Amino acid sequence: MNPARWAAAGAALAVTLAGGCSSGSSADSSGRGPITWAMFKEPTGALTKIVDVWNRARPREKVRVVELPEAADAQRQQLIQNAQIKSDAFDVVTLDAVWTAEFAANRWVEPIDAKTLPTGAFLAPSLRTGEYRGRLYAVPWLTGAGLLYYRTDLLKKADITRPPVTWAELTADCAEVRRTKDIGCYAGQYDKYEGLTVNFSEAVASAGGQVIDASGRPALGTPEALHGLEFLVNGFKDGTIPRAAIGYQEENGRRDFEAGRLLFHRNWGYVYSTAGKTDGASKVAGRFGVAPLPGLNGPGTSTLGGNNLAVSSFSRHRRTALDFLAYATGKEAEKSFGLTSAYPMSLTALYSDADLVKAQPYLPTMLKSIQGARPRPQVVRYGDVTAAIQKDVYAALHGDTGPQQALARLQAELGPLTR
Repeated sequence: MNPARWAAAGAALAVTLAGGCSSGSSADSSGRGPITWAMFKEPTGALTKIVDVWNRARPREKVRVVELPEAADAQRQQLIQNAQIKSDAFDVVTLDAVWTAEFAANRWVEPIDAKTLPTGAFLAPSLRTGEYRGRLYAVPWLTGAGLLYYRTDLLKKADITRPPVTWAELTADCAEVRRTKDIGCYAGQYDKYEGLTVNFSEAVASAGGQVIDASGRPALGTPEALHGLEFLVNGFKDGTIPRAAIGYQEENGRRDFEAGRLLFHRNWGYVYSTAGKTDGASKVAGRFGVAPLPGLNGPGTSTLGGNNLAVSSFSRHRRTALDFLAYATGKEAEKSFGLTSAYPMSLTALYSDADLVKAQPYLPTMLKSIQGARPRPQVVRYGDVTAAIQKDVYAALHGDTGPQQALARLQAELGPLTR
C-alpha cells in the first residue's frame, strides 16, 4: 500500500467535520492521538492486516480494534449504551447500514462534508445508507446483498440447467432433486433477531411490495406483503423450509449448507469463501454456485446489507479518526481486505478488478444483487421497528397467528413508530 496516498486523502478528510465540537467529551488541542475502532468480530485475519499497515505508518496514532458482540442486535445495544453516556471509549464506530438515521438523529456520530470525499467512487445504493436528511454521516465500507447458494452437482444430476428464478421453480427443483436425494430444500435466517427482519423484508420486496413506503409509512396491508409472508409461512408448513430453520441465524444455515444438508441457502457473500474451503471443513467445495434470490414472478429483491464507518461525536481524537476513515475506505485498503476476506466492498471499481474477481468469482453476481437491492426500513426508531417485525413475523412462522392477522397487527404497531 502507499501510505502517502491515503495520508493525503486523510488530510483532506480531517477538516470535514461539519458539526463542530460535540456536547460530550471535548477533543484535545490537536484532535490527534491513538484511537479505538469498535468492530464486529472478523474471523479471516484480513482486518488485522490493514490495521497493521496503518499502525506501522502512524505509531503515535495507532488504532486498537475493540470487538463488539457477534449478534447485530447486541452490537447496536453496546454502541447505543456508550453513546448515551457520552463515552469516548470508541472513536470509529462500525454501523449496520440501516442504523444511520438513529445514530445521526441522536447526534451520536458526526456529519461529514461529502464534497471532500470521492463519493462517486462508491456504489450508489451503499452511499445512500450513510446519509440522513441530505447529509453524510457514515462512509460505506462493506456492502452486500442476500444471495442464493445452490448445489450445482445436485441440480445437474436432476437435469436442471439453471438455478431457480421464481419461488415456484425453487419448490419444483427441490421436488425433483428429492426424488433421489434426502436433503433439506431451502433456508434463510428465521430466528427472532435482526436476520428475520432482513428475510421478511426480502420476501415482501420479492413479491413486489414494501414494508415502509416512500412516504415513510408502513405498507403491509397489500396483496404483495401477504404473498411475501405466505412464502415463508407456507415454506415451514409444507417442508420446503426445514422446521429446524426456525432457529437459524447466519452461521446455523451456513454450517448446514456446507455439511450438505441444504439444496438452496440464502446468505451473505462471506459464505462463498467458507463454503469453498478445501481443507475438509466444507463438504460442498467445488459443488456450489451463487445466483440472485428468486421471487414471486421473477428475480427477487435482496435486502441491502453492509457496514459503514462513522466518527463518534464523543471521540477526543476526531482528526485521526477521520484520517482513518479515509484510509480504510480507500481503494488499496478495501482491495486488500476484499482479497482475503471475501466480504464485498463498497467501491464500484473493485467489482471489475481482475485480481478480486479471480479470487472471488461471485462478485459479478453480487454486484447485480446490490444494484437491485433495497434497504430495511430507514427510520429513526429503528430498534422499535425491527423488534415489532421480529415479534409478529416470528409468531406467524411459528403458527401462533395467521399471516393476515400478523400483518394487520404489524401495520398497526408500526404506524406510531414511523410518525
